[in-house]
Amino acid sequence: MRGPGGAEKGNPYYEVMGVSRHWAYSKEKMDEMIRDGRVIQTRPGAVPQLKRYLDEMPGMPVQSLWDDLPVINNRSKEWLGYQTQKPFPLLERIVSASSNPGDLVLDPFCGCGTGIEAAAALGRRWVGIDITVLALDVVERRLGRWRGLRRGIDYEVTGIPRDLASARKLFETSPHQFQLWALTLVDGQPRDGGKKGADAGVDGLIYFQDTADSTGRAIVSVKGGENVGPSMIRDLIGAVENQRAKAGVFVTLTPPTRRMREAADATDVIEAGGRLVPRIQIRTIAELLNRQKPDLPPVYDVLSAAMAARRAAQIRPAVPPTPQELQREPELPPMGLPGGRGRRVQEPLPLNEPLLQQPRSGRGRARKS
Repeated sequence: MRGPGGAEKGNPYYEVMGVSRHWAYSKEKMDEMIRDGRVIQTRPGAVPQLKRYLDEMPGMPVQSLWDDLPVINNRSKEWLGYQTQKPFPLLERIVSASSNPGDLVLDPFCGCGTGIEAAAALGRRWVGIDITVLALDVVERRLGRWRGLRRGIDYEVTGIPRDLASARKLFETSPHQFQLWALTLVDGQPRDGGKKGADAGVDGLIYFQDTADSTGRAIVSVKGGENVGPSMIRDLIGAVENQRAKAGVFVTLTPPTRRMREAADATDVIEAGGRLVPRIQIRTIAELLNRQKPDLPPVYDVLSAAMAARRAAQIRPAVPPTPQELQREPELPPMGLPGGRGRRVQEPLPLNEPLLQQPRSGRGRARKS
């Protein structure tokens, strides 16, 4: 608000809120802005400032270098733990700049659904494609929880099994994708992000609220073949013990045998979430398609687990004091033996001296001053 150049540039000189300066505005204009509440003073004697609003400022056009967008990390509100996840504002800017409301946006590698959510939020129609059913499950949960969209009403999903026949077809086509899909039915999370490899009897994990301040784990074992037997239940029990999990869930495409049921029922009943539940539970794909999920306390799905991990990351550990802070702490009083003369064992350290000083010898008697 100050007028550079002073009187030579034609800037008027007068007093505003106790401050006399050359100003960039006339006295009449300044009085008008004061009446409108556009002139503020942070403290008495400070130079008054002009209050501005963002919608009144034209800003600068976005250039080809976008360095003003937030990055994704484990403290981000939208973080899901997806390796290639992009920030929502980035996809929002791309969709806004390249389409109009009502246009169709295609994301052929939709991953965790950031592009789809941006298109839905901006009023675009959209089509998302991904090769894994795990990604589509994340997208569905994201659209439902953050945008209130419902499958069958706001959008349709194709390519995911909805009955036993399509489940068998998926297993015959890709046993690994069948395993990942089965995990979504129990709100489980795949081992090692869904990578193939030796699993030691652990196909996935279910995280659930065990107590008010602790999270429980359940091991998930998925089988899609015809040959299932009680040995698989015993393997699951061993995996639960080795992993120190609280429970185990056996998911099978083929109905379990009587001996499998008996092996599961022979295990202990555990307390989880304040109630008793079977330690080993068997669920068929038919039961899961009929929404008969495992009997467990409230389960953390992909989004809930990411939120819990984000809250844990925001709890910063206590930082140990620095040597300088330790030096500034109050010194303990001298502690002598009863009947003896108290004497300092260690001289006080100067703040700029990090090394300990050697105690002075006790020769001679201190003179009285």
